[in-house]
Amino acid sequence: MEDGKSTGPKAKWWSRPTPGRTPRTAPDEPSPAEETAPATDPAATTAVPAAADDGGSRSAAAEGHPADAPPRPADAPPRSAEAAAPARPMTPLHEPDQYSTPPYGGPGPWAPAPPVQRPVPTPAHGTPVPPPYAGTNGGGIPAPPAHAAPAHAAPVPGPSQAAPAQAPAGFAPPPHVPQQAPSPSQQPQPPAPSTQWLQYDPWGAPRRPLTTPGPPLGADTGRRKSRRGSLLIGAVLLALVAGGIGGGIGAYIERNGGLTRVELPQTGRSTGGRAPDSVAGIAASALPSVVTLHVTGTTESGTGTGFVLDRSGHILTNNHVVAPAGRGGEITVTFSGGETARGEVVGKDSGYDLAVVKVTGVSGLKPLPLGNSDNVQVGDPVVAIGAPFDLSNTVTSGIISAKDRPITAGGEKGDGSDISYVDALQTDAPINPGNSGGPLVDTDAHVIGINSAIRAADSGASEEGGQAGSIGLGFAIPINQGKRVAEELINTGKATHPVIGVTLDMKYTGDGARVGSKGADGKPAVTPGGPGAKAGIRPGDVITEVDGRRVHSGEELIVKIRAHRPGDRLDLALTRGGKDLSISLTLGSASGT
Repeated sequence: MEDGKSTGPKAKWWSRPTPGRTPRTAPDEPSPAEETAPATDPAATTAVPAAADDGGSRSAAAEGHPADAPPRPADAPPRSAEAAAPARPMTPLHEPDQYSTPPYGGPGPWAPAPPVQRPVPTPAHGTPVPPPYAGTNGGGIPAPPAHAAPAHAAPVPGPSQAAPAQAPAGFAPPPHVPQQAPSPSQQPQPPAPSTQWLQYDPWGAPRRPLTTPGPPLGADTGRRKSRRGSLLIGAVLLALVAGGIGGGIGAYIERNGGLTRVELPQTGRSTGGRAPDSVAGIAASALPSVVTLHVTGTTESGTGTGFVLDRSGHILTNNHVVAPAGRGGEITVTFSGGETARGEVVGKDSGYDLAVVKVTGVSGLKPLPLGNSDNVQVGDPVVAIGAPFDLSNTVTSGIISAKDRPITAGGEKGDGSDISYVDALQTDAPINPGNSGGPLVDTDAHVIGINSAIRAADSGASEEGGQAGSIGLGFAIPINQGKRVAEELINTGKATHPVIGVTLDMKYTGDGARVGSKGADGKPAVTPGGPGAKAGIRPGDVITEVDGRRVHSGEELIVKIRAHRPGDRLDLALTRGGKDLSISLTLGSASGT
């Protein structure tokens, strides 16, 4: 009697027939799997129907379905004869896997496939964690997230309860004879996904690649804009800091000449002196005896130079230096060391352009030695010391350019009383306004002259109204003449002038000095009883030589005479009516002014 169980071999779950193909048949021999299966296996209750369809309805137990399965519809088409025929054992599509590797080997259609390990991603610091990806099972059904609880769990069949055979997740159920579809409530439910691992699905829909979620590459997002803004601000701040550092380094380089300190080689300090006859040696010896004079008067003021004559405080200078002080002016004497003292005029003479000033209450004075101007030769080196343009202690050097230069200076009053006549020493040592009264010294640091005048190309005045500077033509009063006048000024307060007792015609333009026809104030041109009258000089005579030296003008004759002392005897050559005569006379004396 039929009990509804198939006598043929049991179909394996991996031998599912391919749709549209006729199942292959095999001899009726038991398979190894069937022989090893226990008789009480619940899966054995599911068998392939073997009886042919006789057009009537069979019981649910005969067809191998549960008792509560719905009946087959009445209008269902009758089964074909082939389907109604007894089922032949089907040959598996693949040989059994001796290693039981899914999906072709054990553990059987009811064992779930081993899951694929999908660990929960561990987010980096500051990186948002993407939501868990909901995978799909083999049938394309989305699986719930790992943290979601399953809607319902499939009941676990007990040992005495027969459970329908089910395939592992991702696979179709095992092949069997077509039968009525079970009700939805009786359909096997897929196993609940694990909360930690997703199920293995080799043939399911491809899953999303394991990539970091986020916008596609190249997308312009707010984060990128924010990052760009931050980078721009950082670049600006970096530029400002770099500029400040660069500016500081540039300033340091500009002030110090570089990042490293530069030290240039230099000769050590010399303690040796200079040769006494050198300019430095002469200046070192003479400077302590040179002073600067600042003169202030009621209407004018001036600056000049002088030098110490003795330890009593007598200082020799030019008359035109102290002239602005007048009778109520003030004279301040400044020494080379910076000490100052008040000075007073002892005596002065405009004809010689010399004056003597005395200071009191000053100790430690160093007199400057006096030389002999008669020993000077043209070309001798000389040094001029003074305060040009109030620059005290200025030293210049040069040579003696010429001797016995007859010069006249002054004459601003117009009456000739302030004209000085000097038989001067000419030098190219620079002499400028302020040098007046300063010493002209030789290589022994001895005074040979008193700097008094310069020859200027613009006649002594500049375009700005000031005094002109040196052009290399300086003139000094010979110290022999200065010594005599200084002694007279210190001893008597006045100087004496040598005279011949005649009045000269200063308008005469011929060669020589002509004696005038009349004297001053209607007096005779030749003073009665004077040196000239005694020598036989007459009005209209032209004097051409003095002691053998040629005379070309009246000024030059005066200079030649004043270069001597009163009482000196002179030999004169003169012309009278076209005849040359020679006479001798003794110089007289007159008081200076």
